[in-house]
Amino acid sequence: MAIRFDGRVAIVTGAGNGLGRAHALGLASRGAKVVVNDFGGARDGTGGSLSPAEAVVEEIRKAGGTAMADGADVSNFTQVKAMVDRATSDWGSVDLLCANAGILRDKSFGKMEVQDFAKVLDVHLVGTFYCCKAVWDGMRERNYGRIVLTTSSSGLFGNFGQANYGAAKAGMVGLMNVLAEEGRKNNIRVNTISPTAATRMTEELLPPQALALMKPEAITPAVEFLLSEDAPTRTIMGAGAGSFAVIKIIETEGINLAQSDWTPDAIAAHFAEIDDVSKAKALQGAFEQTQKYVAQAAARAGIKL
Repeated sequence: MAIRFDGRVAIVTGAGNGLGRAHALGLASRGAKVVVNDFGGARDGTGGSLSPAEAVVEEIRKAGGTAMADGADVSNFTQVKAMVDRATSDWGSVDLLCANAGILRDKSFGKMEVQDFAKVLDVHLVGTFYCCKAVWDGMRERNYGRIVLTTSSSGLFGNFGQANYGAAKAGMVGLMNVLAEEGRKNNIRVNTISPTAATRMTEELLPPQALALMKPEAITPAVEFLLSEDAPTRTIMGAGAGSFAVIKIIETEGINLAQSDWTPDAIAAHFAEIDDVSKAKALQGAFEQTQKYVAQAAARAGIKL
């Protein structure tokens, strides 16, 4: 059966260009009413104009869909809350959130200014928190919500010159992990997309032949799946150029050392065994790690728990 969003209201941030635009158009084509949010600034977050959002709204309307433009700065909670209140007032709810807005201020760590680190975190991580916070109570009241956050391989795996961006994007995973747990009882599912695509954020980083393969539209199906009725929760999905994958954070089985070996020297001696990924797995919550370590220690001590 086709995934549809009829009767659902979606907010897509950073939807005036690139990935956000593709997501907004895709959701609208499948029946959602879409708030097209875009501050309309430059790639570094300066400036501002409603024109990019309005242009996407016009595209949606011409195709027979329903949309409204909003110029809220996601790093301003008052503006974000006003956007959510407006959508709820006009359309009755906000059911879907795709937090996509972001900026770049790339520099090697030694040359990075404090304000450039803070501003990137403010837009990406704090801005995503603001968007989630603004829709959360309404989703809980209605016992329905689907949220997609946007991470990046720069945060998950590292990339030179992006300490600010990488830190913000890695933070998305921690936010997702907690919101997914807290949202379960109210049917709020929270997932994260890790996209790679040809946008104004990446156009200077890749050769033309690679950019031609990496259309923003190739990411949107993953976002639509993660926002759908039967979506998983607490999933990181990688997407780009028509490829889709699931990314997991794993922990090795590890070993338990006798108290006499609680030394850095013993860790060095046993590091290959500690680092062995053959029995590694993705833990399902913070306490699972604690339980594993206690069980290993109890087994060494002959204690029955």
